[in-house]
Amino acid sequence: MRIAEDGLWRTTTTTDGPATVRIASSGGTVRVSAWGPGAERAGRAVPEWLGAADRPDEFDPGDHAVVADLHRRTRWLRLGRTGRTWDAVVPAVLEQKVTTVEANRVWRELLRLAGEPAPGPAPEGMRVPPSPQRVLDVTDWQWHACGLDGARRRAVRAVASVASRLEPEAAGDSAALQRRLCAVPGIGVWTAAEVAQRALGCPDSVSVGDYHLKNIVGWALAGRRNTDDAGMLELLEPWRGQRQRVVRLLLAGGSRRPRRGPRFAPTNYRRI
Repeated sequence: MRIAEDGLWRTTTTTDGPATVRIASSGGTVRVSAWGPGAERAGRAVPEWLGAADRPDEFDPGDHAVVADLHRRTRWLRLGRTGRTWDAVVPAVLEQKVTTVEANRVWRELLRLAGEPAPGPAPEGMRVPPSPQRVLDVTDWQWHACGLDGARRRAVRAVASVASRLEPEAAGDSAALQRRLCAVPGIGVWTAAEVAQRALGCPDSVSVGDYHLKNIVGWALAGRRNTDDAGMLELLEPWRGQRQRVVRLLLAGGSRRPRRGPRFAPTNYRRI
């Protein structure tokens, strides 16, 4: 994805092939342009990318002062869905056990190595996520050059080998998709939840196992300096069915615990 003066540019895979989409907003009107074999399908998906299928009016913040205030102040918040598991699962696997900066670096290297140039007049250097077959064709030494460790490498290859069975049309709803993902070697509950959030816009999937999230939720909802995953889920239980929406509200405008201490190492802090 790239933000430029003429709009937001995004590449995607589709069942018809790769596509580049440009989304521009002016005077309250959103204009969509698309290029490539998958242009028509990708263009039709843009409203859902932007949250048109979300139903924030169905959310009841209850009587918790923080959540109710955030819901009132962030009426603009929408949970978008891309409709593409493959485009979400590879970056999510790359984010396992490393910092976001490191995951983004490896993702850029993989796009340069295996991704196709973006169709149409996309900004220079943009690439389309590589197909499952192209990922399977990447050799071990090429993965090593990208900086990807063996465990994540095996997980990426495992999901690539069953990619067609993980798309929403085949995998079903969020719960079914997460079950299928967790059956793939190297994919755990954190990765499955992240994919469900991105691909399906699931309003309830919580990223259990995230290093920071449990403390963000604990501090915002209960003023706790340290919270474990069980404690986070306990705090979110009143909003079951909409727990991810509450998390997004807290990330959008909730108070954060003061940060102290050393910075994290680039690896080994997030579960799979």
